[in-house]
Amino acid sequence: MTTLIINIKELLQVRDSSILKVSGDEMAVLPTIKNAYLVLKNGLISDFGSMEDLPNINPEKCIDADGKIVLPSWCDSHTHIVYAGNREQEFVDRINGLTYEEIANRGGGILNSAKKLNETSEEEIYQQSKARLEEVMRLGTGAVEIKSGYGLTVVGELKMLHVIQRLAQNYPITIKATFLGAHAFPSEYATNHQGYIDLIINEMLPEIAKNKLADFIDVFCETGYFTVEETQQIIEAGIKFGLKPKIHVNQFNSIGGIQAGIKHNALSVDHLEVMKPEDIKALENTETMPVALPSCSYFLSIPYTPAREMIAAGLPLALATDYNPGSTPSGNMNFVVATACIKMKMTPEEAINAATINGAYAMGISETHGSITIGKKANLIITKPIPSYYQIPYAFGSNLIETVLLEGEIFA
Repeated sequence: MTTLIINIKELLQVRDSSILKVSGDEMAVLPTIKNAYLVLKNGLISDFGSMEDLPNINPEKCIDADGKIVLPSWCDSHTHIVYAGNREQEFVDRINGLTYEEIANRGGGILNSAKKLNETSEEEIYQQSKARLEEVMRLGTGAVEIKSGYGLTVVGELKMLHVIQRLAQNYPITIKATFLGAHAFPSEYATNHQGYIDLIINEMLPEIAKNKLADFIDVFCETGYFTVEETQQIIEAGIKFGLKPKIHVNQFNSIGGIQAGIKHNALSVDHLEVMKPEDIKALENTETMPVALPSCSYFLSIPYTPAREMIAAGLPLALATDYNPGSTPSGNMNFVVATACIKMKMTPEEAINAATINGAYAMGISETHGSITIGKKANLIITKPIPSYYQIPYAFGSNLIETVLLEGEIFA
C-alpha cells in the first residue's frame, strides 16, 4: 500500500537516520521542507522532498495537504494511562488548600488509586484505559510509554501490566511498558520498607521478566517515597532481570536521584521540577535523557522544569504528559508543547524537538520514531490549514489536528 501526501505547506522534523536526539543549541533547529511531498509505503516513510522534485508514482491513495503542516506524531515517554476510576475529589481538596503531600499523607494520592485498582476487574480497567488511549491517539500521539504502579501488590501490578500488553496488541500505536511497583509504599509496609522492596525483587520482578511484561523499571525517588539507597537497590535488581531504568526524580526535592539514575545508565530521568546546579552538571555528557512534564506543574501549581538553564548547559530535553489520575489527568501532548513554550520559555522549535525526536529517545525507539526519516514508521500528524507551525503552541486551546496516520493508515 502506497500513500502519497502532496502540496504540504511545511514538512517538519526532516532528519538523517544518524540523528537520534538533539541537545543544547541544536534543539532550536527544526529542519523543514516547504511545499513538500511525502511517500508512505507499507506503513513506513519511503520518500520525501520538494514538490518540484516529485517523482512519477502511482499511489493507491493520495492526500492533498494544501495549506497544512505535516509532522511526526508525538512521542509521549511518561504516562500512567492504565488506572481505575479518578481522583476528582482530591482536585477539589487542593482547590480548598490541601497540598499534594498532605492528601497523600491522609491516604489519598497513589494509595487511593491503588485501592481502586485492586477492587476493579482487569476487563474494566482495560475498558477505561482503552478509551484514554484512543483519545490521545486522536490528539496526535503515535508512541506512548505506560507505567504500572497503582497495584502495589503482586496481583495488582501484574494486572496493570497485562492491560498494557493488551493495549499494545490491539492498537496500531507503539507502546512501551514500565514496571513501577516502587511508586509508593503500601500502608501495610509503611514501617517495613525492606519488606515491600523484597516483594518487588523476589516476587514481582521474576514474574514480569518470565512473561516479558515490561521494557523498563521505574522508581519514585522522592522524600516520603523511596530513598536514593532504596531506589538503587530496586533498579539494580531490575537491571539483572533485563529492565532498563527510567526514574521519577526531583519532583518536589533534589535528593540525589538524578545522580543515581546516571550511575545506572538510566534511559531517562523524569519530572525535574526542582533542579540544583549540581543536578544539571551531573547530566552533562551523559546518555540519560532529562524529561519535563509541564502539565503536571500546571495542574499542581508547582515549579516548572528550568528548561532554559538546562538547554544553555548543552543538555537535551524531552517533553511528556505524565497522564495520571492525581497530578495530570490529561494526555494532550499539544497542550504540553504549548505549556512548555508559555511557561518554560522554550521556542516552538525546541518544544517540537522535545516532543518528537527526544521523546522517542526517552522511550528507546529513536530508530523507528520521532522524525521524518526514510525507513521510520509512518506515524504522522496532518494539521488543519494554519499560518505556520507556531500556531500549534500559540492557539493552545484549539485542536488543530485534521488527520492522524499510524503506520501509514488514517486513525479515525
